[in-house]
Amino acid sequence: MENQNRKEISRRNFLKTLGTGSVATGAVMVGCKPNNTVSAEGGMIGEVPTDKMTYHINPHTGDVVSLLGYGCMRWPLRKDSNGEDEVDQDTVNELVDYAIAHGVNYFDTAPVYVRGWSEVATGKALSRHPRDKYYIATKMSNHRADAPRSFEAGVAMYHKSMRDLQVDYLDYYLLHGIGLGGMEDLRKRFFDNGLLDFLFNERRAGNIRNLGFSYHGEIEVFDYLLAMDYQWDFCQIQLNYIDWLHASGWNTNAEYLLGELEKKNVPAIVMEPLLGGRLSRLSSQALNLLKELRPEESAASWAFRYAGTPQNVLTVLSGMVYMEHLQENIRSYSPLDPITEEEYTTLEKVTDIMMNDDYVQCTECQYCMPCPYGVDIPSVFGHYNRIISAGKRLNSSKDENYKEARRAFLVGYDRNVPKLRQASHCIGCDICKPHCPQTIDIPNEMRRIDLYTEQLKQKLEF
Repeated sequence: MENQNRKEISRRNFLKTLGTGSVATGAVMVGCKPNNTVSAEGGMIGEVPTDKMTYHINPHTGDVVSLLGYGCMRWPLRKDSNGEDEVDQDTVNELVDYAIAHGVNYFDTAPVYVRGWSEVATGKALSRHPRDKYYIATKMSNHRADAPRSFEAGVAMYHKSMRDLQVDYLDYYLLHGIGLGGMEDLRKRFFDNGLLDFLFNERRAGNIRNLGFSYHGEIEVFDYLLAMDYQWDFCQIQLNYIDWLHASGWNTNAEYLLGELEKKNVPAIVMEPLLGGRLSRLSSQALNLLKELRPEESAASWAFRYAGTPQNVLTVLSGMVYMEHLQENIRSYSPLDPITEEEYTTLEKVTDIMMNDDYVQCTECQYCMPCPYGVDIPSVFGHYNRIISAGKRLNSSKDENYKEARRAFLVGYDRNVPKLRQASHCIGCDICKPHCPQTIDIPNEMRRIDLYTEQLKQKLEF
């Protein structure tokens, strides 16, 4: 009974955020025709509108921001003439051009994204467009343990971001990863060295138009910043229908985070609407519940509609590497069809199923990489999770679909993850563990996946 009451309260808390008071929808650009109409899941999705994007208004600056924001954390790569990785700038340009032509105007990057290449690549793509056609967000990324914490290093990072992005002011600037390391780390990163005062002065001077922070970690840090005698312009939080009440690792339930931001009139920027892709790869049981209500809608579209429904959400970030993902997400918000109470109840049922699944709670954020022993940690977890989503994770060698499922796992594993980068090469050094936002025991999960793989290879009973 207590759990049911909690769900009822949670449903009311979510649905009370519905409204249109801060929403403006309409055309920004017209005339661009879609170049395909295939969804990320392979179905037909129809034309991609150029003039129906949903926009929310920042109450502090009046910015009219597209509900779909472009996360620039995973730009596509290619090989250069020496066989080394580099950003595929041509594809980045194409994606950015398409996004802007279809109403997307918020682009989020950071100095540490894409091995340090994201700001340069993003700057090159955006600088080809008029400056008033986009908002650029980047971060003071001094959150990693090996990052210098001095005033001089922080100011240098700030100015380098402007140079790399080819701008003379920043629309949205974030204190990156607030909460990691707790209050002591916050003081070292921004208070003791005077960096926060510097950023406040840059905000007053107009060089930073909106100043905010992204949150992961200890909740007392989030609460402390909101309690300051300062009106933050925005805050970036992790929000999706799993994290609403069941956040894990470095995260806090989104129900609490969003509620506190609303009290302080701080708009929310949403990250991880798909929980690292997990909510686009539902088990067949969970997906069937959604298909009963909306047969033509993908699992990803449900997750984006959920994340975009609260009125206090300014924009929802998605790291779109492929054109079909960009197109489908544009359609989800062109315009937004908010989650209804009936649909929220269905998503509660989906959440119950997902929480009981055998998933590794990996969002493929890449923070654990590179592995010093060459293991491709996100790809290993990604393949394993996809097998679970497809309902092909074997529980016994006597399962009816044993032969088919065994082949699907082993063949797919070798195709997706080179042998020298598979779980069998994890030595359990634990170097990756402190870097995981979901606090996954990565070596233990690697051993579990490797054991499962060996059982399949040797056709052992289990």
